[in-house]
Amino acid sequence: MIPKRIHYCWFGRGKMPEMARKCIASWKKYLPEYEIKEWNEDNFDLDRYPYVREAYDNRKFAFVTDVVRLYALYHEGGIYMDTDVEVLKPLDVLLQYDAVSGFESATRIPTGLMACREGLPIFKELLSEYDGLHFVKSDGSMDLTTNVTRITNTLLKYGFVPNNQLQTVNGFTLLPQDWLCPKDYETKVVNITPNTLCIHHFDGSWVPRRKKVKMRIKTILGVTLTSYVIKIKSLFHC
Repeated sequence: MIPKRIHYCWFGRGKMPEMARKCIASWKKYLPEYEIKEWNEDNFDLDRYPYVREAYDNRKFAFVTDVVRLYALYHEGGIYMDTDVEVLKPLDVLLQYDAVSGFESATRIPTGLMACREGLPIFKELLSEYDGLHFVKSDGSMDLTTNVTRITNTLLKYGFVPNNQLQTVNGFTLLPQDWLCPKDYETKVVNITPNTLCIHHFDGSWVPRRKKVKMRIKTILGVTLTSYVIKIKSLFHC
């Protein structure tokens, strides 16, 4: 049984944006009986994993969170949520599972909300992937492989079928996209159904504002038109 405990991460000591404050308020509204625990530099040893220390020193806090969320869930159990996950109704239905997440798209497993009971073997395996792993490669470049990719690849070994259908893989139950992630990452279109428990807004609080603006323009205009605009802009800067 998954305990009534919510974990979230806030590394870097930056000011929490309005979106994060709004989402955390929704947790307190719909989950008043849940313990809420923030993981940060003060209660997690950054040197426990070389990967975490190197990601932190490069201010890539999303990759720090990739490890810490797995650590928190494996060692304490509960529900992990990104700070841009807005809860729409109670999450008690998730507590029946040994571990649960869902689909971010038709083929990918999200990590914005995931949960498990303490000590679950599959989460030990997911966390163990970071043992001895380095965020900064030998050539000086950074390993930007996300937790979504790592977890999806691990579950593929155990028979995971990327089809956006309810399934349980090695004790890890995956719900269809509309349950936990009804907002499309690319188009930002939200498809709420009677199953929907929350919305992952993909706010990307760790993404620089300039990059966010570029991503939003690309979403609105489309890749082809965006490329054309960039090319025209470059002509005026020659």
